Amino acid sequence: MHSEFRRVAILGRYDDPHVAEPMTALVMHLAEAGIEVFAADEMSLDLAVTRVAENKLAANADLMIAIGGDGTMLYAGNLAGEREIPLLGINRGRLGFLADVSPDEMIASVDYILAGDYSCESRLMLSATLQTTDGQTVTATALNDVVLQRRETGRMVDVVTSIAGRYVNTHSGDGLIVATPTGSTAYALSCGGPIIEPLLDAVVVVPICPHTLTDRPVVVPASCTVEIRVLEREDTRAEVTVDGHALGDIRPGDSLTISSAENRVRLIHPPGYDFYSILRSKLFWGRNSRIRDDRTD
Repeated sequence: MHSEFRRVAILGRYDDPHVAEPMTALVMHLAEAGIEVFAADEMSLDLAVTRVAENKLAANADLMIAIGGDGTMLYAGNLAGEREIPLLGINRGRLGFLADVSPDEMIASVDYILAGDYSCESRLMLSATLQTTDGQTVTATALNDVVLQRRETGRMVDVVTSIAGRYVNTHSGDGLIVATPTGSTAYALSCGGPIIEPLLDAVVVVPICPHTLTDRPVVVPASCTVEIRVLEREDTRAEVTVDGHALGDIRPGDSLTISSAENRVRLIHPPGYDFYSILRSKLFWGRNSRIRDDRTD
């Protein structure tokens, strides 16, 4: 048994039967291997684990395992990123680009990792700071993306973007996405953004439903700071979300600044992990579209 991971934290929506079953099996397997398992105080499953506050999981563990979809992985990523401990994802979601291990492969994959047979990726995170005209400052960290979007109205929002202190464009539309390579396969992808290889230190700025077709996504170095401001426009309101969670409303005069976070997320993978294989699987690449499947089941 590899000595690097002797304390493992588990995380997931334990009230979901699809998560509770593999979580129970995983805890039992880890206990048999002599691994101390940590879980949140709130977890209702009757398992032989050491209970700690959820925000203390990373501080007590050498490895974190998240069971669920990409939402669970994003939450776990923020916890693990604070201490930069490795994070493994068991996929119980739907599309899922972050959690790459299936429940059928879970036990074997964990055994490989405990034995030291794994690969590890260091994923970029973003720090978003919303500064309002009344002097308030709110900061959050994103593994996927920071999104400025219109709310409670059908009218467009006008957004001014500067990158590395240089004016880039004034965007009119539904908003703007600033995404990491990890987030390039999330909301940014559905808005026409490019897929960025996860190990690149780059950020993509993607307009949401732009008013002009020439307003296109831009990929910039992660070392660049992106500053976004909202212009005055009648009957428009906008908000900022970070990995899907509200950071706050943004009004004319407010400033949203996005830069690389100090911490990164270390995603751990069992042998055989291949990013392009996941793309083929999730996006149905490499299939012969000339072969028609008339089955209706």
